[in-house]
Amino acid sequence: QVQLVESGGGLVQAGGSLRLSCAASGRTFSFYAMGWVRQAPGKEREFVATRRSSSSTYYADSVKGRFTISRDYAKNTVYLQMNSLKPEDTAVYYCAVDTNWDDNYDYWGQGTQVTVSS
Repeated sequence: QVQLVESGGGLVQAGGSLRLSCAASGRTFSFYAMGWVRQAPGKEREFVATRRSSSSTYYADSVKGRFTISRDYAKNTVYLQMNSLKPEDTAVYYCAVDTNWDDNYDYWGQGTQVTVSS
């Protein structure tokens, strides 16, 4: 059974940094794209970043240059380093994996709250 568990969220002042982690279990994830999606209150889920098995990375324009996605394949873990945080980055951040190679995430974590104060 696939399980994704996020950690590392919290409260930070604008301009600060946080590092999110997502530990995956239940399968070998080396062949799949893993990424992050966020959802702010009253808004739809928004793509943040993804890292494919080829190590190609993609970012939303709103986070380019500030966020970095990385993976530790030995630990089945994906990270999101978030720098220069802004109040508009406040959201619940979800880790997700695409096991069908169709650019659609089909497994999700429970989410971790990130709050950026101004």
